[in-house]
Amino acid sequence: MYLAVVVLTMFALPVGSTLVDHLLHPDAALVSLIGRWFVFWSVGVRLALAGARQTIQPAFTAREIFHVGDDEALPIVRELGVANLGAGVVGLLSLVAPSFVLPAALCAAIFYGAAAVGHVWRRDRSANETVAMASDLFVFVVLAIFVAAEAAGAAG
Repeated sequence: MYLAVVVLTMFALPVGSTLVDHLLHPDAALVSLIGRWFVFWSVGVRLALAGARQTIQPAFTAREIFHVGDDEALPIVRELGVANLGAGVVGLLSLVAPSFVLPAALCAAIFYGAAAVGHVWRRDRSANETVAMASDLFVFVVLAIFVAAEAAGAAG
């Protein structure tokens, strides 16, 4: 289930939505469509789902992602969950509030980039952590390119 959610929200659904939106609106800037749909799916849906799970069931993240079996870590995971839920809500709202796209992309790029680096340095990564690392790195790159393109467009 974890792998399916990650693949769908971090790759398949944002790419598919971008392609459909591009077919429906061929004059729209492709970089804007990429930003819109990656923010909605990879930030909004993914982080809202992760945040809800981390808040309700923190043991999964603690044990399956970070290999921490001590229940003393669960309040920290719950706090991460609330932060992820907050970022996720902003990503979800970006569909109705387009001005949220760039700030959500910037915030999530920093988060996903830092998370990916954290996973890279762990030598005893589980399969789930390897999936998290790869998807975090991929979405970081997409969002960073989007943010850079938007910043270049605003400056030029």
